Amino acid sequence: MVSVIANVEPIDLTLLISQKLPSFPGSPKPQFIPWSKIKNDGYNLELLFLSSHSGTHIDAPYHFVENGSKIHEISPNRLVCDAILIKLKKGANEQITKNDIVSFEKKYGLIPNHSTIVFATGWEKNLQKPSYFKNNPGLASSAGKYLVLKKINLVGIDSPSIDLGNDSKFPIHRLFSKKNILIVENLCNLEKISNVRFKLIVFPLKLKNATGSPVRAVAI
Repeated sequence: MVSVIANVEPIDLTLLISQKLPSFPGSPKPQFIPWSKIKNDGYNLELLFLSSHSGTHIDAPYHFVENGSKIHEISPNRLVCDAILIKLKKGANEQITKNDIVSFEKKYGLIPNHSTIVFATGWEKNLQKPSYFKNNPGLASSAGKYLVLKKINLVGIDSPSIDLGNDSKFPIHRLFSKKNILIVENLCNLEKISNVRFKLIVFPLKLKNATGSPVRAVAI
């Protein structure tokens, strides 16, 4: 397995975290605070100030459920997985519906239970626009309930939220969190994945009791 992976060029699905990275409304922008310098201390070192949901990140169920799993409690087995890519061009406030998923299944076969699903909507192109956080596409209730029935492991998307940007009640977040379905948001470069099925690697920091963490997400 090691030799096979070594011969495959990985695709980075991760946004660059910098002080220019747009942040969810109400959340702080990332800050890199100089702390040590080679000239004075013999080495360079910076402090980081950022939300645990900055950039490409994973939500733990604890983000919306009081007794839900926290980041440090998520098994690595759930973070290295075979994934299914569903490409659906969606515009501002457009929903991903159950019918969208069923249409995909009619073309590519039924999605097995416990699968990992990644939605490529094309919304990433709006990252630097004010509408990125306000009007993003997301999952309809019908799609969320359908994936719950399939006991999905993880759902990823190339928008800032799996809920519609104009829905402040976060119904899909709450539904998935109650069912222990992991959520990865702000993915990028999904158009570079040519296959419907691929290997997804999503590694968060092992943060004690955290609701989320930035991740390095890679497709192989």
